[in-house]
Amino acid sequence: MKFARRSKTREGVNLTPLIDVVFLLLIFFMVTTTFKTESELSVDLPQASNEAERAEADIRIAVQATGLITVNGIALPNSDAETIVSALQETGLSGTDITVAIEADKTATHQMVVTVLDAVGKSGYSKVHLATSQQSE
Repeated sequence: MKFARRSKTREGVNLTPLIDVVFLLLIFFMVTTTFKTESELSVDLPQASNEAERAEADIRIAVQATGLITVNGIALPNSDAETIVSALQETGLSGTDITVAIEADKTATHQMVVTVLDAVGKSGYSKVHLATSQQSE
């Protein structure tokens, strides 16, 4: 007597819909993610001393509380980084031995100072000083 054979079907979970969902999620996250390059400033903090001598600087950048920025006494029309970079290039000074002093008003925003620091770094200057005034007694 010949019995009908059962077809050998593998029992298990069908992974095709799972793979479809994973790829859809992958595509969704790839499309909706925004990639922004973070700019980072590496700062070597100096040791503090009670009496500091005033450093002679080749280029002086002043940041006022109103947002006005001056490079060697010349006021800039706006305070964006490109304007600062072009003003630094117009000084005609370049090289690794050039010293840049940033004199920021104590009520100036930190964003303005960081913008100036970023522009100085983009211009290729590596010797940067943040100038402060001594407290009156």
